[in-house]
Amino acid sequence: MALPLPRSLSPSKVGAFTTCPLAFRFATIDRLPEPPTRPAVLGTLVHRTLEGLLWNHPSGHRSVDVADAELDDAFTELAADAELLALALDRDGVDALRNEARMLVANYFTLEDPNSIADVAIEMTLEAVVDGVRLRGILDRLDIGPTGELSIVDYKTGKVPSDSAVSGRLAGVQFYAMLCQHVLHLRPARVRLLYLRGPTVIEAVPTDQELTGVTRRTGAVWAAIERACEHDDFRPRPSALCSWCSFRPLCPAHGGDPRPARPPVDVPGG
Repeated sequence: MALPLPRSLSPSKVGAFTTCPLAFRFATIDRLPEPPTRPAVLGTLVHRTLEGLLWNHPSGHRSVDVADAELDDAFTELAADAELLALALDRDGVDALRNEARMLVANYFTLEDPNSIADVAIEMTLEAVVDGVRLRGILDRLDIGPTGELSIVDYKTGKVPSDSAVSGRLAGVQFYAMLCQHVLHLRPARVRLLYLRGPTVIEAVPTDQELTGVTRRTGAVWAAIERACEHDDFRPRPSALCSWCSFRPLCPAHGGDPRPARPPVDVPGG
């Protein structure tokens, strides 16, 4: 029985399918809920803080103290959120989360001066049909330089990747650069990953050849998803990441049965 195709592809979906097709099916096709994680909640908290810093305050007024106030507001807003509540943190756990977020936000100021930024958009959604595939992405930030050049900025709250893993981490922002080219008809002059935990900046200059490669790779992933959906053939790809996968109890590579994850099918007249 063929399965429905996802509506669109994003960098996270491309990464999920290439990492483990079965986990992709659970999350994207079957839409099974995944429990909140501390790193995800931390990322949300930091992203909301930096978004508020740039969105709510003009250049010249973006300081560490202002960022602290934005962090307090973001934490107050998140305090009643289901994802944070689901973590069931005690007071020490809440304080540790807040302090870690404060450290990451403070590190941001060592990577760039927010008062020198001319941002075009924050949390910008781009969507386009490329070679018959609907692609979608949300940019953390799109900047414009003094001569009109565009830069894509992506905040990262996880650990800095090894040298061998850098190209893989850049794939997501290269995807965004390709979307910019299709939607805005402009190729960004550079893409930047701001690893706040480093703190480290990883930067690259997109080329026509690289963006063509991103388009081809994305098309290849979509074709593989189409085949998997047509034949209901999503296979597990065991790796070190299995230890953190919430779908492990359903995975046949770990003795699970994926069939209970599939909702019952209504058969006409049955």
